Amino acid sequence: MLRKLSFLVLSLPVFLFALGNAPASAAESQPVISSHDNATLVTDRDAVAAGDTLHVGLRLQLKPGWHTYWLNAGDAGEPPTLKVTASGAMTGQSETINFPTPVRISEGGLMSYAYTGDVLLPQALKLEGQAGGVTLKAHAEWLVCAATCVPEQGDFTLDLPAGKVAANSSAEGPLFVHAAQASPVPSPFAASLAPDGLLSLSGKGLSPASIDRAWFMPSETGIIDQVAAQKLGVSEGGLTLKLNWIDAAHKPTVLSGIVVLQDKAGQQTALWIKTSQMAAAQSAPAGPAPAEAALWRMLVFAFLGGLILNLMPCVFPVLAMKAFSLARLGGSHRHEQIRSALAYTTGVMGSFAALGVAMIVLRSVGSAAGWGFQFQSPIFVIGVAWLLVMMALNLLGVFEVTLGRIGQDVTPRHGVWGDMLTGLLAVIVATPCTAPFMGAAIAAALGGPAWAGLALFLAMGFGLASPYVAIATIPFLARHMPKPGAWMAVLKQALAFPLLGTAVWLFWVACVQRGAMILPVGLGGAVGLGLVAWLFGTTQRQAMIKGATPAVVFGRVVAVVVLVLAGISLARIDNGVAANAPVDAKAETGVVAYSPERLAALRDEGKPVFIDMTAAWCITCMVNERVALQSAPVQKAFEAQGMTYMKGDWTNRDESISAFLRAHGRDGVPLYVYYAPHKEGVVLPQILTVSGVLDAIK
Repeated sequence: MLRKLSFLVLSLPVFLFALGNAPASAAESQPVISSHDNATLVTDRDAVAAGDTLHVGLRLQLKPGWHTYWLNAGDAGEPPTLKVTASGAMTGQSETINFPTPVRISEGGLMSYAYTGDVLLPQALKLEGQAGGVTLKAHAEWLVCAATCVPEQGDFTLDLPAGKVAANSSAEGPLFVHAAQASPVPSPFAASLAPDGLLSLSGKGLSPASIDRAWFMPSETGIIDQVAAQKLGVSEGGLTLKLNWIDAAHKPTVLSGIVVLQDKAGQQTALWIKTSQMAAAQSAPAGPAPAEAALWRMLVFAFLGGLILNLMPCVFPVLAMKAFSLARLGGSHRHEQIRSALAYTTGVMGSFAALGVAMIVLRSVGSAAGWGFQFQSPIFVIGVAWLLVMMALNLLGVFEVTLGRIGQDVTPRHGVWGDMLTGLLAVIVATPCTAPFMGAAIAAALGGPAWAGLALFLAMGFGLASPYVAIATIPFLARHMPKPGAWMAVLKQALAFPLLGTAVWLFWVACVQRGAMILPVGLGGAVGLGLVAWLFGTTQRQAMIKGATPAVVFGRVVAVVVLVLAGISLARIDNGVAANAPVDAKAETGVVAYSPERLAALRDEGKPVFIDMTAAWCITCMVNERVALQSAPVQKAFEAQGMTYMKGDWTNRDESISAFLRAHGRDGVPLYVYYAPHKEGVVLPQILTVSGVLDAIK
């Protein structure tokens, strides 16, 4: 009772200060004000003397509904930073925040450790030098979140004169007293951690009579499942909490953080613990460590995802080309078949490796790059469309790919480089699709060590290439490939049309991204490339008959000029076309555009919500919509349940959609989540069926 009374007495000036809206004293800087909070730099005294340890802090007065974060932000968020430098007669520098105990905020399947209301993040600043006044300069960065998250920052200046005053003597002193009382204290109990995640405290004072609830908040994220229930066990002199390791995460030998003990009256005590070195499990069965087992499981998922990717609609045009390659090799020797398979596999796996490295690097610098991110660039989309047009013209016989020069060998070549190029193209056109098992594998690749991520991307690449490898290397399959013949010329020309159809789809995607004004650039460039292909093919045939004549040279020069002009127009797309608004698609009946605020409001109202995260360049998404979501039974079920059908369009980059994908362990579309009234979301498979959707929403 005495402790509570003293706390109220010490806190009274703080509340009077807030209620009275008094002007800032000499121990509080000018505020940085936003619509979410007021931020100031405060000190625990109005004057300083030589040798003082000055307590300074970032004070955040958060508006209702907003919060900022602890040392470990949890599953989402970033911890605040504060760097304070003293100059003048005395100097000093500090950037270590003594974080008070946070509260837990669980929402949408995520756990955050945060602060709300009026919070002080204090530091201790040791002053050195001769007696005299000091000037404090501070830079702080913090993240505030409600339905959305807003990064904020501020620079603060505070002048303190020379003088000998007691600690906590300023008007802001009670803030520091309150922060100290709200901070965890070193645990008097011995702490240990078992390999299975059982956290144990032992010592006098622990008993079922004194402890009603307890929970642990780790100082580092990415170690335990922070949302999972922590089963509590209490006995005389002992306490245990069962923690759940995150799959594919490194299992620590030492764990630190805050254990909060709550008695039956609701009184809480926060203890800072650091476990002793983890003992080896004496009775653990032989086998790989959990992290290694999880990595092997993810590698299997990655391989299966790449294998199933061969069945996705976006890969069909390239698979058609591989079918032609297989037919061409039907009468070849085994060593040529194997060489072709290895070249194609090298192209696929090399492309996956490059794509994986790009995504890992972009993630490391804070970008929200996910699977298929390159298709969010209209330059890339138009470039791939032009490449497909050129390959279609090649299949139609307009020109041939050769390795010779004018007047020399111009015989068409379909060797190692052609197979590698086909592998590269397969990966490029496959990225708009996401196959089953790929979502978990990609999330693990981008969330773990870089070497493990690269291994997972290589496994996906090998899965995509494996059917061709099997056909070319297994003698039984190789012997039963069809023999080459005149029919191949017809097949070759027929396969050009799937490529042209894919190019048409990509031009439509670019139109969705940048508006109708991009079509003259895209289609005009395609016509120009057709001219290049025709000139190149014509000069090829003339060179075979007459050699390097002036007409041949002139035709090649014109082709090069047109290619350069096409490249320049492609590079200027963002500068010349980006200003045009995208095509405003007519609002779909019964579809609500995704926003975090709208989703939170609907869930608060207890309404069922079906989330469809999609993109115009995602063929799997469009197939799912046409086959399942737009079917009469599903639409009738949505209407009967009063379902809100919410769609997030990731065709262009959208940070709120990227955050939603990451929160559900995905790094690409499609993603389908069903929220029943007042319940957490249920993630549906990436390939939808009518019966699957109906079963999920029941």
